[in-house]
Amino acid sequence: MTLRGPARRITIFIGESDRYNHKPLYAEIVHRAHQRGLAGASVFRGLEGFGASSRIHTSRLLSLSEDLPLAIIIVDTAERAEAFLDEIAELVTGGLIIVDDVHVHTYVGGRES
Repeated sequence: MTLRGPARRITIFIGESDRYNHKPLYAEIVHRAHQRGLAGASVFRGLEGFGASSRIHTSRLLSLSEDLPLAIIIVDTAERAEAFLDEIAELVTGGLIIVDDVHVHTYVGGRES
């Protein structure tokens, strides 16, 4: 797949403990993005954060470390990203989804092993 120039970035903020059908929600979102043939998706684990509940989630306190913040970032063309938004909006029952217009400078796959 070639992706260069104008594109759209979807960033989804959820908690590590969020689930969909008993499996991690972040895994479900990444697998669906892969199945739909989107250009890429990555999950980043935060060290500390809070959201709409105003409850701080941190890796510094053992009792709160089970629900660290996660950010899932997906980049593809505007059309493909928008089509995927409707699907993931149904999955994210708590969290935040933001969308940015971005410019892709370089998108190159690594060598297959």
